[in-house]
Amino acid sequence: MSEVLVLNGHPRPGSLGDALATAYADGARTAGRSVTLTLVRDLVFDAELHTGYEGTQQLEPDLVRLQEAITAAKRIVLVFPNWWGGMPARMKGLIDRTLLPGYAFKYTDKAPYIQRLLTGRTGRVIVTMDAPLWYDRLVYRAAASHVAKVEVLEFIGIRPVRVWRVGPVRGASPARTNQWIAKAKALGASDR
Repeated sequence: MSEVLVLNGHPRPGSLGDALATAYADGARTAGRSVTLTLVRDLVFDAELHTGYEGTQQLEPDLVRLQEAITAAKRIVLVFPNWWGGMPARMKGLIDRTLLPGYAFKYTDKAPYIQRLLTGRTGRVIVTMDAPLWYDRLVYRAAASHVAKVEVLEFIGIRPVRVWRVGPVRGASPARTNQWIAKAKALGASDR
């Protein structure tokens, strides 16, 4: 299995998210790491967790393979656009369906404490957005990156988690876009 797992949650092929995820993966490969780049849009699964965590819902083969890839990875990278203050629905559904109790965390008798089951890994969150970065931080309180970092990756034991917020994307020049892509490749090579 791969040392680095990159989950690209942008639903549109050819997006900046695609370019950043690919560049990050390429950078990790040039640093000698094995990489799995997964396009969430290509996975076959029901994105809805129908019974919450009260019942069981059979995992589709793609989700079983993804859990195996997460278990084997030393670094988990989430790449997605900030849409309505969060990640796209399919990316959120993937998290709901894959990072389940008993796999990613375990409830304890001392609520609200949980046991984090995916420790020993590091994380990176790359979020693209149309809003200026200062506006995202001051007005939106960087909600999308906060949820991915704290309430998803750190919640299940992945630490440290570094965040890179990219924007504003709308109207960015080709030169600026190329700078972002180069930075993604450099991060892939240097992240530990």
